[in-house]
Amino acid sequence: MQFTTTQDSPVSIGSECLLLGLGEDKRFGESLTEIDQASNGFFSRLLESGDLPTKAGKTILVHGVPGLTAARVLVAGLGKAEKLDGVAFYKLMQAVGKALRASPATSAHCLLTEAEVCGRDLAERTRLAALGLAHGNYVYSATKKPADDAPPSTERVSFPAADGIEAQLAIAESVYAGIQRCRDLGDLPPNICNPEYLADTARRMAEQHQGLEIDVLDEAQMTELKMHSLLAVGQGSANPSYLIHLRWRGGSAGDAPLALVGKGITFDTGGISLKPRDLMEQMKFDMCGAATALGVMEAVAGLKLPLNVDCVVAAVENMPDGKAYRPGDVITTMSGKTVEVHNTDAEGRMILADALTWTGQFVKPAATVDIATLTGACVVALGHHASAVMTQDDELAEELVAAGTEAADRGWRLPLWDDYQEQIDTPFADMKNIGGMPAGSITAGCFLSRFAEGQRWAHLDIAGSAWQWGKPVSATGRPVGLLVQWLVDRAGGWSKIAH
Repeated sequence: MQFTTTQDSPVSIGSECLLLGLGEDKRFGESLTEIDQASNGFFSRLLESGDLPTKAGKTILVHGVPGLTAARVLVAGLGKAEKLDGVAFYKLMQAVGKALRASPATSAHCLLTEAEVCGRDLAERTRLAALGLAHGNYVYSATKKPADDAPPSTERVSFPAADGIEAQLAIAESVYAGIQRCRDLGDLPPNICNPEYLADTARRMAEQHQGLEIDVLDEAQMTELKMHSLLAVGQGSANPSYLIHLRWRGGSAGDAPLALVGKGITFDTGGISLKPRDLMEQMKFDMCGAATALGVMEAVAGLKLPLNVDCVVAAVENMPDGKAYRPGDVITTMSGKTVEVHNTDAEGRMILADALTWTGQFVKPAATVDIATLTGACVVALGHHASAVMTQDDELAEELVAAGTEAADRGWRLPLWDDYQEQIDTPFADMKNIGGMPAGSITAGCFLSRFAEGQRWAHLDIAGSAWQWGKPVSATGRPVGLLVQWLVDRAGGWSKIAH
């Protein structure tokens, strides 16, 4: 989807569809008023008859409006003005994008940025509107061709011209490229998107973006580094494991990078602790932490952020086999700490243990954020609305939560108190890999914290936010937006990026 600006009047613009909004107060905005006058009260009559939506996210497509050059008008309900914040507006724009994609229109002109959104200026509304429209336009097609009569993709969307708007639209295109990279990887089937595919994807990204550099560690190299915890998880699979390291050097040569560490379990059977068969097909999404990290790097390179950023992906498949690791095994991690395996389905923390240790030793980051679809308990705690944020660094927690709010990609902090650490104690090793039913997400965070000692570190559990459970089941591209916003904030804000 391409974004442009125009100074044309909404009455005369030749777009295939105009996008307008109407709140529950039923007051027409500037553009809808102009269109209503040009159409001799056409929309006033629709309003009187109750045919125009006002509830948030509801849409109606109107054809053949008299007095307009545009072929159709899509009116979206804005809901109550006091509830139209950044998150609500972004969701609204996703709904508009889906409705537009379902129409025959391949181009549109968006006037929804006229809406008053709580605490958001025109630049922010424009970014969110463009991102939401692109998100709603997404249709998976990698292994399923669209039907012959399927509606076409929306190719172009224009916005009213104003100072700085073109820069905001360019930003939105780069950020959405990262979100789409994440969604594309997440939605692929596991027979295609295996650990080697993730490594090849990272290599292609490095070829496409000047300034991205890559190294990929294979199993022999990881064996030399004694990354036995990561390798143990993958040893039951016919697909080899990899550690992928992407680097972006947009900052000063002496600045320590910010590091993103992604969990890349390309399929998770649970291993010997086999999962139930119901919904196991969704375990292709267990690499969405890796997909997020790669998506963020796509956006970072597109935005040319003036920062040093490293991405480390542990790419592994967890399968049951005669060589698979077992409950009761004691594994020595790269750090030298030992782990007693109580559940082979708690594999994400096992691969991240070595990935975090490797990152600390070889990247030496200023701050590290790991991203993982780690625990079902996180879905119980937060549902699908927020990613869990866990860290013992209050300032880092505030940065991430604030970035999520700003990006309409929310995170919520869970405690990581030392009180929980005793749940992963065991007499047979330095720790065990599960802490039991109580506070399952937090004890997983406690496990990871033991491998991030000495680092400024936070953990994002995205088990509830990374893919939508419903129809269709699909990757969401979250929390790419949150993490890109966090990096932009560290670079000084959007005003320093927009040019």
